[in-house]
Amino acid sequence: MTELELKYGCNPNQKPAKLLMDKGELPIEVLSGRPGYINFMDALNSWQLVKALKKATGLPAAASFKHVSPAGAALGKEKLTDTERAIYFVPDGLSPLANAYARARGADRLCSYGDWAALSDVCDEDTARLISREVSDGVIAPGYTDAALEILKNKRKGGYNVVRIDPDYTPDPVERRSIFGITFEQGYNDLEINGNMLTNIVTKNKALDEQAKLDMLVALITLKYTQSNSVCYVKDGQTIGVGAGQQSRVHCTRLAGNKADNWYLRQHPYVLDLQFVDKIKRPDRDNAIDIYISDEYEDILADGVWQKTFKVKPPVLTAGMKKEWIAGNTGVTVGSDAFFPFGDNIERAHKSGVKYVAQPGGSIRDDNVIETCDKYGMVMCFTGVRLFHH
Repeated sequence: MTELELKYGCNPNQKPAKLLMDKGELPIEVLSGRPGYINFMDALNSWQLVKALKKATGLPAAASFKHVSPAGAALGKEKLTDTERAIYFVPDGLSPLANAYARARGADRLCSYGDWAALSDVCDEDTARLISREVSDGVIAPGYTDAALEILKNKRKGGYNVVRIDPDYTPDPVERRSIFGITFEQGYNDLEINGNMLTNIVTKNKALDEQAKLDMLVALITLKYTQSNSVCYVKDGQTIGVGAGQQSRVHCTRLAGNKADNWYLRQHPYVLDLQFVDKIKRPDRDNAIDIYISDEYEDILADGVWQKTFKVKPPVLTAGMKKEWIAGNTGVTVGSDAFFPFGDNIERAHKSGVKYVAQPGGSIRDDNVIETCDKYGMVMCFTGVRLFHH
């Protein structure tokens, strides 16, 4: 198949819409549903991300995409901790691939609402069951077991989008796109991100352990497929905060840092002990948690309001308590798709537990950024590579 007709483009008024290739067959097969224009933009970008993560680390990987940027991305683990299972609302005994999706989806559950999922490996039954219960638009993977495909085909009464991609497909070395009737042309970004990029350590502290290297790879590969400007916080092989598409670098750092703080606050004992009313919908539960840990918590604790969500009125999680809890998050990695122009980015990253930094370098104020890292004993690598993505 060299052409696939779509319902419409980015918006319903943008017709006609289709996917097509000038040479060869499309490397994708729609197994269920009818994916749209934005669905395929998410699918193809997210597939590149998980494929690159698998190649760089050898571990299964998953991503949760919304509007052509990752809400979360993660590597698989043999076993999740009790806390991870609690905050991601998943059972014990899942496959590593399912654990990867649980972590990718769970990194930022509000942004992942209605996501597109990408899997580096053949989708198994465990992973399909996790996807089947979430509000999600579709999934792309190199294949599906019979049991997994049966589960996914039954989602949305058969309307859920399931796409299989040829894992051996390699794109043309030159890519083109049209904007306002004008064709742009550039070389495909086939840059391979690997450990060789992490050797130029510019800070006094040069103690870069294997887990930190792995987290740097996750951050940099995630950034390669995130709308710029972008900054990404990573811990233990998963993104915990992605700031995408901001015009100011420090706003990216703040946005991603706030998400990382929220991820850690969801592990606070008060949050883990929340008692929800029976049969509460998953999105309502996630929204309630987000409000509870925000500065708007009084809205949900007001008389007549909390009873709609909780069996027991939750205790107040004060600003001081939240600050104290967030201070316990350590060993975090932050990556940036372009250089940090000022030390204020490092100051903000420090507040969210960052110890490791990966960025291209090349700012006229590199000395100030390095000095700020040294003030906090951070380890910073200059990769020498910019990762803009538009």
